[in-house]
Amino acid sequence: MKILAIDSSGLVASVAIVSENELIGEYTINFKKTHSQTLLPMLDAVVKMVELDLKDIDAIAVAMGPGSFTGLRIGSSTAKGLGLALDKPIIEVPTVDGLAYNIGATDYSICPLMDAKRNQVYTGIYEYIDGEFQVVKPECAVSLTDILDEINAKGKKVIFLGDGVPVYKNQITEYVKVPYVFSPVHLDRQRAGAIGALACRYYEEGKIVTARDHKPEYLRLSQAERELAEKNKATQQAQ
Repeated sequence: MKILAIDSSGLVASVAIVSENELIGEYTINFKKTHSQTLLPMLDAVVKMVELDLKDIDAIAVAMGPGSFTGLRIGSSTAKGLGLALDKPIIEVPTVDGLAYNIGATDYSICPLMDAKRNQVYTGIYEYIDGEFQVVKPECAVSLTDILDEINAKGKKVIFLGDGVPVYKNQITEYVKVPYVFSPVHLDRQRAGAIGALACRYYEEGKIVTARDHKPEYLRLSQAERELAEKNKATQQAQ
């Protein structure tokens, strides 16, 4: 099995080729360049470096959201276009699940924190139970205090990771009552390798969609959609 994996859900752009047994190649950049500039050249570079014919892949995995609205659209459009051109299925991996999967088997709870702005985070809670990665709390958009209250209530030591950590580090330090650590720097952001590795499990479980049916999952309305809704509401109230 060979899976092409793409993650452009945040500032990080990442492309990987993954099999069920190994990470064959990965290209990850965490720098202020637009994904529309970087993603396809990165994909081309990885494919050439590992001497892969894209016709030989079995599926395309993509971080389906939540995350940056623009980034998700670019990643999903890339995956969808390749899927349609190559007649390959899409494996949709929730961004927060993929981020948590960076952390290998551990007796800690895993709590990714992606900065969702507007005083919210994209987050979830994950654990390894009997050696298997499990979703304890599915991805969601909540306030930081809401997820930290759940962490404290569980009473279990926890690993935090994600781009929300540096944003909210002081609040985490002050608010969390259970033992905690922050993930090492090489694991604390989105990586296509993790998306691809988790997608291998999903592929075997039959969790695939056609390229035509694939669409990203935003969890929240975009800023433009929120502003339009607020404008419409104000108009209705004024009438």
